Amino acid sequence: MRSLLDALQEGRLVELPEVDKTKALEYLALLIEAIPDIGNRTDLVKAVNDRETQFNTGIGKGVAVPHCRVDTDGELLCAVGWSPKGIVYGSVDDKPVHLIVMYYVPDVQRNLYLKEISGLAKVLAGSDALEKFTETENLTELREHLLDWVSQAIGTAVPDAKARMIKLEARQTSLETAVRDAVAIPSAVGRFLPFQAVCYGDHVLVLGADGGLADTFEHDDDFRKNVKESHDFEAAGYRVVRLAESDYAHGRKVVSAVAFKTA
Repeated sequence: MRSLLDALQEGRLVELPEVDKTKALEYLALLIEAIPDIGNRTDLVKAVNDRETQFNTGIGKGVAVPHCRVDTDGELLCAVGWSPKGIVYGSVDDKPVHLIVMYYVPDVQRNLYLKEISGLAKVLAGSDALEKFTETENLTELREHLLDWVSQAIGTAVPDAKARMIKLEARQTSLETAVRDAVAIPSAVGRFLPFQAVCYGDHVLVLGADGGLADTFEHDDDFRKNVKESHDFEAAGYRVVRLAESDYAHGRKVVSAVAFKTA
């Protein structure tokens, strides 16, 4: 489950703002598409949805594992989306899906993908995953659950000490990020609303737990203008502080930020 661990360490764990299956798959496909070296030879949104119409990927216990295969070289990659409310997905057990683990599978990584899915299924079979997903209150708690999964799966193939080391390294990365972000945020009125903005061309896709905030920012000219460049700005009655950004191929950018009401 190395690609799942990479996703947790590299920030590809998001809270899905929509409970619509098609939109949730689109969000995750766009996150993967923004990774460097993916390129634009494959429409990942279409590829994932086309495969989903052929075979439902809801494997039960609140988990779905959609994927797309591409006829290229490259690494096995994934992005993870969490839905606190649950998504009507048509899973084998008819339960709502709370966790979507989406995979990008180059042909040369097919065997590695099958091995990772097998490890995920074994851990899932022996866990109370659905209860954890419905009781989890935030992404930090969810990340801890997923790190436990990774440790269990890796522990079947490597010594326990190495599995613990991988788990602790990932937790340390999360802790360092949280501390750095907290220092960067000034005093404010009201609660903080973390989100990510996927910028491509003249478009901005906002990913966050607050659907109203996402809709507001996506339709606000000041936000779309400033989110790509300004560190600290105001838009639609919110102050926005950018915490980090990553540049990708084809002029695309992912911005991690926090917003709060200015009054």
